[in-house]
Amino acid sequence: MTQPCIAGASRTLSSLTARNAALLATLTLGVLLAACTTPPVQQPQPGKTPTASAPAVVKYQAAQWGDLPNTSDTDVLGGFNAWRAGCAKLSRNATWSQVCADAAQVPQDAGSIRSFLQSRLQPWALQNPDGSQNGLITGYYEPIYNGSQSKTSTATVPVYGVPDDLIIVALDDIYPELKGKRVRGKVVGRKLVPYPDAAAIGEKGVTAPILAWLQDPMDLQFMQIQGSGRVRLPDGSQLRIAYADQNGRPYKPIGRWLIEQGQLKSGEVSMQAIRSWATANPQRIPELLASNPSYVFFRTLPTSSEGPQGALGVPLTAEYSAAIDPRAVPLGSMLWLSSTRPDNQQALNRPLAAQDTGGAIAGTVRADLYWGTGDVAGELAGRTKQQGRLWLLWPKGVALPGNAP
Repeated sequence: MTQPCIAGASRTLSSLTARNAALLATLTLGVLLAACTTPPVQQPQPGKTPTASAPAVVKYQAAQWGDLPNTSDTDVLGGFNAWRAGCAKLSRNATWSQVCADAAQVPQDAGSIRSFLQSRLQPWALQNPDGSQNGLITGYYEPIYNGSQSKTSTATVPVYGVPDDLIIVALDDIYPELKGKRVRGKVVGRKLVPYPDAAAIGEKGVTAPILAWLQDPMDLQFMQIQGSGRVRLPDGSQLRIAYADQNGRPYKPIGRWLIEQGQLKSGEVSMQAIRSWATANPQRIPELLASNPSYVFFRTLPTSSEGPQGALGVPLTAEYSAAIDPRAVPLGSMLWLSSTRPDNQQALNRPLAAQDTGGAIAGTVRADLYWGTGDVAGELAGRTKQQGRLWLLWPKGVALPGNAP
């Protein structure tokens, strides 16, 4: 399981000749490729066990609208509007351009939306490789932590921007068969070597802008896991922080380390349980954080009441945007979810907008629901580990995505 390998604002090898870049990529491929993956953005929830990777052939089973669980008019409006907000990024997409253009004319009432969806989209039940249709539904959110834009006696944990010496090699520029693959590192002499891991960065720092200072190292870890957050400044204002890049090291869940150490049982792992353990064992926090070699670098965003941007490039909508495996569900698609809430086990049935991806979001029947900003959303996100079913709503008469038969 890895964290993102997307190209961000870091320095690339554009100054190298193509021949030298090819040589460098070849020499470093064996060292660095293991830490690379198809680009996701949002990070996995702590302690969540990822499902198996998407199968070689993704399975879709034709369904009827009557097969989908009923939902409220409020949820129909919420899910449809979240999806329609992403249409701005799909205007040049042949699959969705006309559907999105027509969706813009649909009135804001549930009956009209239901009629539009049923006339234009075909439900397809998502299936696991073994033919089963239940999968894992998890959650994530945008945390808010106390901090400062200058180092103080209480705010001592730096939030780094992208380091000056972080190098990215886009391997598909040289080897098309490695589409979406990136390697990261730094140049030492004439060699590209792996970038320092989280333990080394925590101990020695990096040459990078410091965007803010937090009060607790666990706050930084959780912000890295969520992929975004807000820093509450002493004057009450908030600084928005978003994922910019990553050190190229593989992501290893700190919850798994706690299980291996016998500190938590598998069924006990949640963000809340990890936080409680850290509070009770402050002397072991460096050891805990060092167990995850991945390290995320951030950028600042303008102040806004909107959600953080997902991989599709649009603000996420609380409770109606989700991260998915894009090998099974293309970004910008609409899903129908059937699951339960983590707080009261009541039915959670609704349309969702597939607007994000994540390192632990791997598999066909797999989704990570964005719950919103702040502590209430964090409480829900930290406890979301539900079973659920998913249907892909795909334009009628259009070939299914990917390599489906």
